[in-house]
Amino acid sequence: MASDARLKEDLPTLTDRIVSTYQQIGKINHLGHCPLPNYDVVITIIEDMKEILYPGYQRREGLHMGNITYHVGDLIDGLHDKLTTQIARALRHDERVNGTPDSCNPLEETDYEAKGQAMAIEFLNRIPNLREILVTDVQAAYDGDPACTNLDEVIFCYPGLEAITVYRVANALYKLNVPFIPRMMTEWAHKQTGIDIHPGATIGSYFFIDHGTGVVIGQTCDIGKHVKLYQGVTLGAVSFDTDNEGNIVRGVKRHPTIEDYVVIYANATVLGGRTVVGNHSVVGSSVWLTRSVDPSTTVLLEKPRLRLRSEGVEDLQPELNFQI
Repeated sequence: MASDARLKEDLPTLTDRIVSTYQQIGKINHLGHCPLPNYDVVITIIEDMKEILYPGYQRREGLHMGNITYHVGDLIDGLHDKLTTQIARALRHDERVNGTPDSCNPLEETDYEAKGQAMAIEFLNRIPNLREILVTDVQAAYDGDPACTNLDEVIFCYPGLEAITVYRVANALYKLNVPFIPRMMTEWAHKQTGIDIHPGATIGSYFFIDHGTGVVIGQTCDIGKHVKLYQGVTLGAVSFDTDNEGNIVRGVKRHPTIEDYVVIYANATVLGGRTVVGNHSVVGSSVWLTRSVDPSTTVLLEKPRLRLRSEGVEDLQPELNFQI
């Protein structure tokens, strides 16, 4: 059955109805001549960064010490230009939404391109330090997973390292007070891996997320060295304080502190800005923790019991009880 061309006659009217909402509901559209950071370009920046951080594992093959300088130099040159433009756009838009509506005026005195370039250069200078800490994360994954056969497998296959890599790049930009772009990066990684790490979190070296799906790490988390998380772990906030007008109070510590050499098993939830998990502690699977624990403490749920039913007869089998 062929489509009815007459039904298309109403589409211009529908178009007018949709466009009219752009004035009525202005909070979810961005119109005008003030461009936002480009999502696709930001993702390209991530991919270029991974090419530099892990040369030989990404897009370009056949790299060796004879051609690596040219390859990296070409990437750095492109990153300079992309970052300068995207950071300038982010800075301009940030000022616009925070009370400077004329920031897109061509007569505006603020030189956002110059600011963007300065931040881009500062960020690029931090790449050697990023490699120094990422090699510890790769090593932690190998050391912490008996199923892993070599470091190459970690770099090629582990979603935890993917999320941590993007987080470390985004965190470097976050520390430079670059708006928007760090969160765009980590939310892209969240979509790719199922691991949600806010770029504002503070995470030490030798960090390992095993399996990873469903891990959430909040903005004000402080995580020490040699920390290992399993899938489904949430490091979140107990509740949000509000001011006299009912608005959320921002800029306070809401998420827990995890000290060195802590292991947190699958689906555990640790909440609250005052909650500190002491060094060398273990938090067991499915634990709900909202208070601090001393160093070298093991926190477990009471031992569960399985109840099986067969042919209408309920049979409690304690020998099947388990504990992680």
